[in-house]
Amino acid sequence: MENLPLVSVIIPVHNGENYLADAIESVLGQNYQPLEILVIDDGSTDKTAEIAKEYGEKIRYIYQLNAGPAAARNAGIKLANGDILGFLDADDLWSENCLHALVTPLREFPEILIAQGLIQELELSESQFQETSVSYQYINLGSALYRRVVFDKLTGFDATMRYGEDVDFFLRAWENNIPKTVIKTVTLFYRKHEQNMTAGKKLVDLGFLRVYKKHIERKRQRQESALSLPTNLPPLSEYLGVHPSHPRFQSFN
Repeated sequence: MENLPLVSVIIPVHNGENYLADAIESVLGQNYQPLEILVIDDGSTDKTAEIAKEYGEKIRYIYQLNAGPAAARNAGIKLANGDILGFLDADDLWSENCLHALVTPLREFPEILIAQGLIQELELSESQFQETSVSYQYINLGSALYRRVVFDKLTGFDATMRYGEDVDFFLRAWENNIPKTVIKTVTLFYRKHEQNMTAGKKLVDLGFLRVYKKHIERKRQRQESALSLPTNLPPLSEYLGVHPSHPRFQSFN
């Protein structure tokens, strides 16, 4: 039998009763072992706890007072046993066999610390999710797997941020020379609906300006301390990828 590494999957959820079961099922259906699933309930007041507990020993359910998705993911990282970590938002889905597809380059190339796939957007219309985009590489934590050492080096996610912590994370990964590979396979189905945390929010609300400002400040500090920015990684726009509707991120260089 193939000796595969333990993958710990962290699912942060806040009032996700409508979608959580689908997310858990998409992980359980990966046909991958050894596998650990941690559901971090970030202060839900709906039936999230009941739904999670229906899975019994198939998952680990942890409740915390509401502190935001970044804090929930950090809690999951501390409790996870695997050296390879994955994150799946409670309203998204993984594609079939995406774990095998992402684990493969991590096993074959020890120097690679992040293996990322493509994203396919699905939008809720008349009670069904429909494809609404071409597949693309961009910032979404659920599209990748990560070696634990990445979070040791970056000290996890910025828990002071309720929005934009994923953009901040990938920027810091690039700044710290974290090697990443991208496979040309859809690994994440990003489901868009009215209950999304980011629905209807402007860039200021989502913290993008704050993220960009922190990026510029770190860049300035590096220059003042004679520390160079990455030289052996691709340009930032290539590292992050580009959302079809947000080419402005190419200007981060």
